[in-house]
Amino acid sequence: MVDFLAFDLELIPYVVIVLAIAFTVHEFAHAYVAYKFGDPTAKNQGRLTLSPLAHLDPIGTLLIFIAGFGWAKPVPVNRFYFKNPRLAGVLVSVAGPLSNLVIAFIGMSLWYILLSAGAFSSFSKGTAESIQQFFNILVSLNITLFIFNLFPFPPLDGYRIIEDLAPSGVRAKMTQFENYGIVIFLVLVLTPLDKYTIQPAFSYGSDFIIKLFESILMPFI
Repeated sequence: MVDFLAFDLELIPYVVIVLAIAFTVHEFAHAYVAYKFGDPTAKNQGRLTLSPLAHLDPIGTLLIFIAGFGWAKPVPVNRFYFKNPRLAGVLVSVAGPLSNLVIAFIGMSLWYILLSAGAFSSFSKGTAESIQQFFNILVSLNITLFIFNLFPFPPLDGYRIIEDLAPSGVRAKMTQFENYGIVIFLVLVLTPLDKYTIQPAFSYGSDFIIKLFESILMPFI
């Protein structure tokens, strides 16, 4: 693996494909739920689409290859269109991470179906290994994005969920300290402190989700 990359070079094509799927579906989910609650902002700006070109953020995408996680262009949301801003706001924020969790579950389900059907016996060893690598990255990267986006730091979805659930007075104070939250988050992500904060959350969270998926799927295999 190249020292500054989070993935081996031979895995980069799979990562690119998975990122295009993961980021696009994530942002589309935000836009779609917001539109269903009456906010046409994302639709009017061309974000209610499954085209990756509308959603990929250059820096956020590059960081995936360097740090192993990143982000897409945030979908614009105008809360004034919502009849119930708090409920709609929470559901719009949840939709993105949840879409990544669903992709991961679908990917793991397809992998188990292929295994149980003996589909790989008809493939060459190289093809079978390539398929396995793709599904491994599809599942692991989407789980990573699910966990990452639920961290309670601005501008991530987890912070927006807490912000919408918090009482008005608390929310006003949260807004005042958003810039500090961003700085704290960047320090945790970009310094050795991530080994004691961010990385353990990814490790334990991923293990839990994988075991949960396995417990759901195993009875049907």
